[in-house]
Amino acid sequence: MTNFKFLTTTLDKGILTIAINRVDKMNALNKATLEELGEAFQEVYDEKEIKGVIITGEGERAFAAGADIAEIAELNELNGRKFSEIGQEVFALIEKCDKPVIAAVHGFALGGGCELAMACHLRVVSSNAVFGQPEVNLGLIPGFGGTQRLTQLVGKGRALEMMMTADTISAERAMDIGLANFLVKDKKELIEFSLRLMKKILSKAPLAIGMVIDCVNAAFAGDENGYQTEANSFAACCKSSDFEEGTQAFLTKREAHFTGE
Repeated sequence: MTNFKFLTTTLDKGILTIAINRVDKMNALNKATLEELGEAFQEVYDEKEIKGVIITGEGERAFAAGADIAEIAELNELNGRKFSEIGQEVFALIEKCDKPVIAAVHGFALGGGCELAMACHLRVVSSNAVFGQPEVNLGLIPGFGGTQRLTQLVGKGRALEMMMTADTISAERAMDIGLANFLVKDKKELIEFSLRLMKKILSKAPLAIGMVIDCVNAAFAGDENGYQTEANSFAACCKSSDFEEGTQAFLTKREAHFTGE
């Protein structure tokens, strides 16, 4: 794995943990950090030994407290569009990754940080997690896909409420409205739980997991027939070695051992 300036990465038994490491800036996402995230996920796509990814933040205060305001203050219409497109492209890489990606969120997940968490497939949050899309306080809107993903996750009314009021919500509220999947006590339990959850997912058939991700994403793709994507993916599973292994293991009452083929 590449050595990054703003990311800390560790790979253990197929699970890559990526921690945003700008503690002095509360892990705010500047352009360089976004680019490094994009590079890291290109490696996730390319490296077979990486089976799943956990994204978190270094330190105790924040997962990622938005974008870097000092950098944002210099934007104009032209480079503002480019900045938004860079974030959208990187977060699309995460969302479309055929390997499971879990956001382990503690502390502040605001603005771009909330958008990053939403791009992941699942969100595990500690009790001190705080979510929000406060961009209207700056005369802006979410620009890394947040207007779309927040609506998908919590519904139109709640998404409009969060984005128009700029109010933050607690971990418990995030659970109530469907923004978070699991709630744990503190950061130590957050990482331990996320690892257990990832190991559980990785015990399943890798091809099927990747196709589940594709099909769920297709439900929100305006140019794609999700039902046809599902049928095509189901058919592809039926010709895989994992399908044969899974069905035979069930019939013979033994544990399945999947190879991803």
